[in-house]
Amino acid sequence: MVRIQGLEQLRQKLKAIGKKSTIKRITRKSARQAMNIARDAARANAKALDDPITKEKIWKNIVTQTGKTSNSNEIRMRVGIRGGAAQNKYTDKTALSGLPGGITTYWHYIEFGTSEIAAQPFMRPALSKNVGQITDKFVQVFSAEINIILGGLS
Repeated sequence: MVRIQGLEQLRQKLKAIGKKSTIKRITRKSARQAMNIARDAARANAKALDDPITKEKIWKNIVTQTGKTSNSNEIRMRVGIRGGAAQNKYTDKTALSGLPGGITTYWHYIEFGTSEIAAQPFMRPALSKNVGQITDKFVQVFSAEINIILGGLS
């Protein structure tokens, strides 16, 4: 069983702030800083796997981005790889070649493996091994931002 304490105090503080846009801004800031922990871990994992002979560097294409959501009350933050995983005859290779790490759309073969290549996950462990740290960072930044705003309202 999980028990979360302090939700009533949080609700009162959010009500005191009032503006949804302010709450979304501090939530987005907190989520980005928290997910940067997963991004940095994924970059470190990818550096260990990248072939030093090739010019492509997966780790250079790993970024933290806000995600789209249809619910205006939600914030979505994700860690991903620029250029994605799709490459076919319709792929604009000139756009992909401008990425800092080059064209790294093959990353998912390394992450998940194939029938001929064993999986060497670097993205999934970056999140799963750091969930506690990520959660703590979110709470730390979110609390600090709320206190700054409420301190300015007094």
